[in-house]
Amino acid sequence: MDSKYASIGREKPKITNDLTVKRLKLCVNNANTKKDKEQTTNGATNNNKFENNFPKENTEDLKEARKSLPVYLVRTRIIEEIKKHDTMILIGETGSGKTTQIPQLIHEYRLEGKSCVAVTQPRRVAAITLALRVAAEMNTDIGSIVGYSVRFEDVTSPRTKVKYLTDGMLLREAVTDPLLKKYSVIVLDEAHERTVNTDVLFGIVKLAQKERNGQKQNPLKVIVMSATMDVDSFRKYYDNCPVIYLEGRTYPVTIYHSKIKHEDYQYAAICTIFQLHTTTPANEDFLVFLTGQEEIETVMSNIKQIAKETVGPQIRVCPLYAGLPAAKQLLVWKKTPPGMRKIVLATNIAEASVTIPEIRYVIDTGVVKERTWCTRTGAERLSVVPCSQAASWQRAGRAGRTAAGASYRLYTATDFKCRRQHNIPEIVRCPLTSTVLMLIATGLDPGTFPLIDTPPKDSIHAALLLLKELGAVDNESNPKLTVLGKKMTAFPIDPKYAKILLCAPEYGCLEEALSLVAVMSSENVFHTPLHKREDALKVKQKFISPLGDHITLLNVYRAFCKAPLKKQWCRENYLNHKNLSYAFDVRQQLLLVCQRLNLAVSSCGNATDQLLKCLLSGLFTNCAWSRAGGRYVTSAGAAASLHPSSVLHGRPANPALVYTELLHTQRSFLINVSVVQPQWLQQVAPEYARRCRSNR
Repeated sequence: MDSKYASIGREKPKITNDLTVKRLKLCVNNANTKKDKEQTTNGATNNNKFENNFPKENTEDLKEARKSLPVYLVRTRIIEEIKKHDTMILIGETGSGKTTQIPQLIHEYRLEGKSCVAVTQPRRVAAITLALRVAAEMNTDIGSIVGYSVRFEDVTSPRTKVKYLTDGMLLREAVTDPLLKKYSVIVLDEAHERTVNTDVLFGIVKLAQKERNGQKQNPLKVIVMSATMDVDSFRKYYDNCPVIYLEGRTYPVTIYHSKIKHEDYQYAAICTIFQLHTTTPANEDFLVFLTGQEEIETVMSNIKQIAKETVGPQIRVCPLYAGLPAAKQLLVWKKTPPGMRKIVLATNIAEASVTIPEIRYVIDTGVVKERTWCTRTGAERLSVVPCSQAASWQRAGRAGRTAAGASYRLYTATDFKCRRQHNIPEIVRCPLTSTVLMLIATGLDPGTFPLIDTPPKDSIHAALLLLKELGAVDNESNPKLTVLGKKMTAFPIDPKYAKILLCAPEYGCLEEALSLVAVMSSENVFHTPLHKREDALKVKQKFISPLGDHITLLNVYRAFCKAPLKKQWCRENYLNHKNLSYAFDVRQQLLLVCQRLNLAVSSCGNATDQLLKCLLSGLFTNCAWSRAGGRYVTSAGAAASLHPSSVLHGRPANPALVYTELLHTQRSFLINVSVVQPQWLQQVAPEYARRCRSNR
């Protein structure tokens, strides 16, 4: 490897001269302090995709594991800092134990008083698995002293003192309780992720703290935590609050950069895999970062083919991406037999949301798929771009959980230094309709709300315009919620989908609308393996509706509900059991909201026109009309084609379609489309129909 890679050590986070940082230096028995190595571990946070996959450890083992964590070694000093400051930023290495231990310490010292500690996470899987781990460490049942709250699932009780929840759930709580009075300490974890919900939550919590502390009643403490974050921006945003840097890591990770630039990172990844495979012991597993399902399946196929002719241990290749069926995701955490190597091919979901044991080597391609949004056309652009320096360090931190490891970066050190330090915040590149609706419901002005990074004015204006057209607000300049808008905020889903459900009783199809919206709120329900693509497409035929993808999805969901052995049925029909089960649970929760709003639940039976009109009532801005050559033009004037995955792809063009998503990769595609009659738009949204006629 010496001829292709250069070894480096990790630089300390850059701290400007005007920044006062307290460093809590830790002494870890097995720490290696060589300068050419980065020390890191994944610690006790077992962020896998399964709620019940934790190793069965007894209480004594868990206590010993806690005591070995860097954070635990300086717990008294950390508590002193928390008592001293209302707001603080805490930077700790991956695996230092900050996410699991600090909430426990706050509770053990009873700093929360009669209230509760909230710990936010950007992803539901992290909130659930962290809560389960902490409950196990505290030797209590989940939902008792320790609980969690994610969309459509609340596992808490009046006894709960430590509550893990997603950013979105705390935002929803702020709609009814802007001061977040039930919490005395809020821990904003994984601050570097900079999702839309995370950024808005920073502002909500800051305003709540200012008002509560000003009243000098039930003051609120805020702790912002991350392993990699833009310290200067966060400190300035939180009024020059103190920064605590936890120095202490468990196992070292050596960083290697490629000495040459690779045009084909997939080929470079495969070469690196087999160079390491033939020179390292079989029990040392690999984690390879790629950008998506298609890439993962291609690389997996190549690895299996090359492995047949290569000397070395037996290989088990495990893919990991969001749409993968749960049974196949489980293989990632399944221990391999002696003499076999596991190679995990993952998207950036493995950067922070999951911890995979036994990973000794990370192969970092240095790229990620990033979504951006065009306010003019409404198209989301999905592009492969270089990942940030912070993401690179997060990826490197996946190695060396149980022993010293290494990260092989398939890009040069010069390239790394030229990359942006942190991810571009979602709030400046994504649609803001749901966020703006939530802010208005909380009584805040979207135009003046304090954010770390201000979104483009066009994005806020586009969100207000859409909410006005949906009937959620009365005007764009000084928006107030309408009666319909207040009902829309009751649903934890996209405002367009909420409008569909609220209009469904008018069309007599709430039964079908609930099922369809639930499936649309889930990940892709179809599973099409690369080596069985023809079989999967053949089986799919029995669900296909000539009216398009939405009725096809409804057919799949209905068949799933009727199937007696659902897991087996999903395997036989190349469907994702986890995502369909999730859709089932979502539907139950949405039905409860509809019942609270006294919506009449009825079925349209086979009258699919009624359901499609109802669908159009929420998605009327997502209409497209046919043009020559099988192309379509949207109401915003964007040219697009049907996505190859659509059941209407390859069939004669229809005069008008409604679509769920407009996606731009190398070309623009309409995702999830259905046939509608051109005159329906005039019936459902006459004002919008008149305005968009010029674009057609």
